Amino acid sequence: MKISHSWLKQYIDVDLLPEQISEILTSIGLEVESLEKVESIKGGLKGVVVGKVITCERHPNADKLSITQVDTGEGELLSIVCGAPNVAKDQKVLVATVGATLYSGDKEIVIKRAKLRGVESSGMICAEDELGLGTSHAGIMVLPESAAVGTPASEYFNIEDDYVYEIGLTPNRIDAASHIGVARDLIAYLKFHKGVGNLQWPDIKDFKVDNQKLPVPVEIITKEACTRYSGITVSGVKVGPSPEWLQKRLKSIGLNPINNVVDVTNFILNEVGQPLHAFNVAAIKGKKVLVKTLQEGTPFVTLDGVERKLSDKDLMICNESEPMCIAGVFGGLTSGVTNATTDVFIESACFNPVYVRKTARRHGLNTDASFRYERGSDPNITIWALKRAAMLIKEVAGGEISSDIVDVYPVPQEKYKVEFDYNRACSLIGKKISEAEVEKILTALEIDIVSRNESVWNLAVPTYRVDVRREADVVEDVLRIYGFNNVEVPEKVSSTLSFSKKPDDYQLQNVVADYLTANHFNEIMSNSLTKGAYYNDLKTYPADNSVKILNPLSNDLNVMRQTLLFSGMESIQRNVNFRNPNLKLYEFGNCYFYHSETHKEGVALSSYSEAFRLGVWLTGMFGPEHWMEKPEKVNFFHLKGFVHAVLNRFGIDAFSLETTDAPGDLFDYGITYLQNGKPVVSFGLVSQNVNRMFDVKTDIFFAEIEWKMLVSNFAKHKIQYKEMSKYPEVKRDLALLLDASVTFEQVRNIAFKAERKLLKKVSLFDVYQGKNLPDGKKSYAVSYILQDENRTLTDEHIDKTMKRLVDAYAKELGAQLR
Repeated sequence: MKISHSWLKQYIDVDLLPEQISEILTSIGLEVESLEKVESIKGGLKGVVVGKVITCERHPNADKLSITQVDTGEGELLSIVCGAPNVAKDQKVLVATVGATLYSGDKEIVIKRAKLRGVESSGMICAEDELGLGTSHAGIMVLPESAAVGTPASEYFNIEDDYVYEIGLTPNRIDAASHIGVARDLIAYLKFHKGVGNLQWPDIKDFKVDNQKLPVPVEIITKEACTRYSGITVSGVKVGPSPEWLQKRLKSIGLNPINNVVDVTNFILNEVGQPLHAFNVAAIKGKKVLVKTLQEGTPFVTLDGVERKLSDKDLMICNESEPMCIAGVFGGLTSGVTNATTDVFIESACFNPVYVRKTARRHGLNTDASFRYERGSDPNITIWALKRAAMLIKEVAGGEISSDIVDVYPVPQEKYKVEFDYNRACSLIGKKISEAEVEKILTALEIDIVSRNESVWNLAVPTYRVDVRREADVVEDVLRIYGFNNVEVPEKVSSTLSFSKKPDDYQLQNVVADYLTANHFNEIMSNSLTKGAYYNDLKTYPADNSVKILNPLSNDLNVMRQTLLFSGMESIQRNVNFRNPNLKLYEFGNCYFYHSETHKEGVALSSYSEAFRLGVWLTGMFGPEHWMEKPEKVNFFHLKGFVHAVLNRFGIDAFSLETTDAPGDLFDYGITYLQNGKPVVSFGLVSQNVNRMFDVKTDIFFAEIEWKMLVSNFAKHKIQYKEMSKYPEVKRDLALLLDASVTFEQVRNIAFKAERKLLKKVSLFDVYQGKNLPDGKKSYAVSYILQDENRTLTDEHIDKTMKRLVDAYAKELGAQLR
């Protein structure tokens, strides 16, 4: 949000530098993201002065040039060669002296001494377009005789530099979305800290109705959608360009002037934060305004020329036969003010924020008015804004106020009541602030103290503070005006320590995050909203199970995700397109599901569920380039290693889990580990069909872990410590000829079943399949670690153990030794 310094100064009676105001605003929660100096005329006309042409003669060597002697008030006349056809003796003109810089669009012109056709020229007599004062280049600017020689052009034209604050307005502070709103907060700070400052509201005491010849009655039919509707008519206006002061105000905050009537409504919006709309009275058929919703599918052409089909939930401003405007969002094509308009009806209203927000999203519209209405407007400012607008329109466009103010306010809103506990507030703030100081802050914020009962105060909050509804909101307001930096860090910090057997979920996430980050992974955070088309034709995550958004921002964000896979694929796609192909990513996030079969009458959320998951992605090269090693492409076993490490950290032995194939619609190949029939993790090579959706041609390996399963295992997992055995380990290897269908998991499980006491570890270190082996066979080279905790193993013990293993393999797998 942009705020003009010179405009802001109209409402405060304290003279502060822009840098001082910037610092104060940031300290009270209106963060100034940038402070920019703005020149109404680029360069500020520096080096340009008022001069008088003393002599003017034709150039001897050029028919279209004149040689002039110009007095600029410096004592010595300047010789200037001028090509303008209208230059003449005794004219008062604007002279750009040597060294001055002029700007014409993006061009920069530095005035230098020069010879033109043999005659020296020490400056330039300027046309209005050369100074940025207009567009004409027909001749030089000729000033009135009263212009004083030597007067700087910036002073003559009253050129003022301005500063613009770019404020990062948080969604809850819509009360500060205007110059008066910012001034109000600034004055509250100054009153408390400096004891000075008053908010200077523009004077509307001279408002009066001129006649009653053009009344326009108003009826609110859809009452729940419109809190208050006020209006007034001004007749006999002359629509045209706005005066310079009004145009300057709007341009200073980046708005383009349109015409004097519309510019007044935009001025009021940015002055006090109240949206207004001006209707052409000639377009109000039946001379009556109706505030209501219309039938589903009603066509309506908006100001941008687009025909839109209305919802029966869209609040409309209508005349007796047709809609004229989408309430609080966008005007209609035929009801607005044009150059031919002579009578206007000004609307100042307060609409239901939910209606405005849903309508704006439904039609993809985002306007200055909807921005404010969506967040909540003050119903008790409508009349003041209306009077201010009517008086300004009379000032800049002429005309007469031709009706009383019509004001439909079915249920007037009073100040909001909040119970405030002074002692609890000090506890929350972390410092004892005196009651007098708290009272002073509340008074500065225009919050009334209605009554007190010991430490409990009953407060009345102004209706423009739509964000202050709880005690905590008041505490925050007190603290931001008091100053966050004025709350000292105590020398002694007290805390209450409690221990629970229940694992800290957040801490466990950090454990895994630290491990992955230490292994060169980057954490990503993506939107829970995603594209519904991703789930078309999936069996694992059917589209029917997606939680659909009723009013999506776009078709790319129309459902809530069922898996983390696709958000990671979007990140990979973007990185690969930006030539960053080697990626290790992980993300923690919720996935959401809709199950129509679990719906229970009267239980709103019975059909919905969510699951917290960890996603891991690998693609490209596994490690960085190195002169001693050839880079290795990531593969399934890299991912498997990370998955096993995470499971092991939570006390889960991956080999103890059930296994099945990973879902074929998501993976070309992979594994799903299950515990008691419930999935723990699925991982493998992402399906080429999924890759094609994202136009990614490289292999991507993905794992998705059910976080709840990890946490529940961790709660049961007990780490026990024991003394290391003082007896040595023994390693033996076997080369087994097996059927091609046999898995290492089977080999491992049979080994531990055959030898429970001495066998400590089983590892696969080579696999061979091909030449010199029978068809349908493969060779596993397996190593075994044996150890006795109480004695050194003898060859006899070792040989017996290995024989039991070979016999078990032969019996259960038909294995042979090679």
